[in-house]
Amino acid sequence: MKGVLLLILLLVGEAFYSQQMVRGRITDDNDINLPAVTVVNMSTDKKTYTNSLGEFSIEASENDELRFVRSGYERASKRVLLGNNNPLLFVILVKIPEDIEEVTVKKLSGDLTKDSRSVATLDKGELVKQAVGLPQPIGKMRAKPAEVKKVLLPVLLGSLDVQGTYDLISGRARRQKREYRYDDLQEHIAWVRKRVEDDYFTDAGIPSERISEFIEFSFSFKPQVRTYVRAKNLSGVLLKLEEIIPVFRERLKISKP
Repeated sequence: MKGVLLLILLLVGEAFYSQQMVRGRITDDNDINLPAVTVVNMSTDKKTYTNSLGEFSIEASENDELRFVRSGYERASKRVLLGNNNPLLFVILVKIPEDIEEVTVKKLSGDLTKDSRSVATLDKGELVKQAVGLPQPIGKMRAKPAEVKKVLLPVLLGSLDVQGTYDLISGRARRQKREYRYDDLQEHIAWVRKRVEDDYFTDAGIPSERISEFIEFSFSFKPQVRTYVRAKNLSGVLLKLEEIIPVFRERLKISKP
């Protein structure tokens, strides 16, 4: 009995002392220190953040995977290799290229009078828009589905909204809403998949063919994920996904690799 107890104490002590404080520094590819980078130990779920000098420290054991996440930068990860000297970890995060709005180049005809009139018209329109301060449309331009209260109220007051009444009776308004919800869902899933490599999910134990299913599950399990997607906050999305991955794996009975 004493031998078993001693063995347990030795194992516990070994596990305790194998945890060491790992320190490092994170920069971008121009060697500029990156603050506010989220550092996650994937084996223990412990998290920390880099300071203004890009430095961090976190408890880890040998072969633990550290993952580094910051909005606007590609995800990076490193395996901890502990030794006698326990050297600093140096991590470089690569900035994600920003989308550039499409520019339309108009071909000139060679006729000075026509070309100058065309350019003047475009410039004038832009100047008017800037001067007046016309608001830009937000989101997608969509036909607004009819609503019961906005259709029945005019009927009760003696005026008939023919189109709105037809939409409600025929079910067209419900179909519109369902289509819009589906379009938005697919767009938000695509936004995440475009910015997060498949390796991020497969390394965490999510099969590649179920990545989109997992993202959709995360939207319903923690609605804040979708709020971050709408705000284009990739780091917020990733932090929430880290919390949901174990839940999804449990539902699929997937063991962590």
